[in-house]
Amino acid sequence: MDIRSNSNSFLFRNCQWSLDLLDAWAPMGPKGPIREEAGKILTANLKGRPAFEADDQSALIYLLLSQKDQWMDKVFLENSYYLHGYWAGLVDRYEEMIEKYHPGLGDERWPFVTHFVGCKPCGSYGDYPVERCLSSMERAFNFADNQVLKLYGFRHRGLLSPKIKRIRNETSTPLESVDQNNIRRQVLHGSNAPPTK
Repeated sequence: MDIRSNSNSFLFRNCQWSLDLLDAWAPMGPKGPIREEAGKILTANLKGRPAFEADDQSALIYLLLSQKDQWMDKVFLENSYYLHGYWAGLVDRYEEMIEKYHPGLGDERWPFVTHFVGCKPCGSYGDYPVERCLSSMERAFNFADNQVLKLYGFRHRGLLSPKIKRIRNETSTPLESVDQNNIRRQVLHGSNAPPTK
């Protein structure tokens, strides 16, 4: 089998099928002899995979391909949108992205998650200075927070500021914006719920 995938970000529906998939996937993860043996199976069955212990991405690919009938009919592999983006290439471009692009369809859509790989703010040895990681995390949080605050007529004064400011005056009834965008129904009934009139 020759296929490549990145399983760093995935979305699950909270249901029994998802729990079953996780139960089938998890045994390949614990360190020790099980993981080493699983790595040999993965290397033997996945073309181009180097010989080393099992890893989550190879294990998921192997599971999906070797048991297609059980799993693949409910799996969607996203290849037109980045579910996660590497933080070092994103956080310094947020202002540019706000100016040029909008969430939704089209090129240069910002990712669903900003992935802070290499940051170890808890004191472990990281690939980047802790101060840079923390300020970048704050920018990422405020960038995402602005997308929610916008519905209520507010935004952060800057991406490094916890202070917010009003951007619209018609926010005396902020929940109207929520109702116009059908957010409450989607949260309560799932994203596939039909819009209310």
